[in-house]
Amino acid sequence: MKRSEINALIRDADAFCRQHQFYLPPFAYWTPADWAGKGPEAREIVDKQLGWDITDFGGGDYQKMGLFLFTIRNGSLQDLKRGTGKVYAEKLLIVDVNQVTPYHFHWSKVEDIINRGGGRLVIQVYNATPDDRLADTDVTVSTDGVLRTLKAGDIVVLQPGESITLPTRLYHQFWAEGSRVLVGEVSTVNDDNNDNRFLNAPGRFPEIEEDEPALYPLCTEYRRYYRF
Repeated sequence: MKRSEINALIRDADAFCRQHQFYLPPFAYWTPADWAGKGPEAREIVDKQLGWDITDFGGGDYQKMGLFLFTIRNGSLQDLKRGTGKVYAEKLLIVDVNQVTPYHFHWSKVEDIINRGGGRLVIQVYNATPDDRLADTDVTVSTDGVLRTLKAGDIVVLQPGESITLPTRLYHQFWAEGSRVLVGEVSTVNDDNNDNRFLNAPGRFPEIEEDEPALYPLCTEYRRYYRF
């Protein structure tokens, strides 16, 4: 992805969030120059990879296969293993019409995906086989506290206000229908470096072509500017 495209997507996403009266934390607007002046007080943001996260999953066509994310809060795997401290995470996602987030599951993260407003969020689900392929078995999920049994590959459509709980090792892909969707994700600790199993996507983070300066660093880029 080009840096100019990422900068434009950040501006557009920020405006969309404000339209829905969803406001991002102050660190969202720290520039590279701001980061260069930060000290150890900002280590949690860096260590937990909070902030802007935009990906085309290595496919090179963001509108066809891509996702906008912003990690608002995140705990540590050490706390999760101990069962104390911050054992949860929260993300904001923006999903465009027919923009697919490809099939993947998580080995350790359990997540609630919530339609916070906009169009319909469409989610397709499969169990995983022991060798991490798509299973043909029935799928049991909870939507807003109500258990549902689905056939393999069935689709769940979330209207604004509705949510689904996705357990570990449940393959899911999703996209928006009708109009763009503001999505919330509430989960156990998030580890995007090690806890995503994609079925076919080339990768989790994009290659970036630096055709203009960064507006704000992505969550994987703080170390370029931050020295503590």
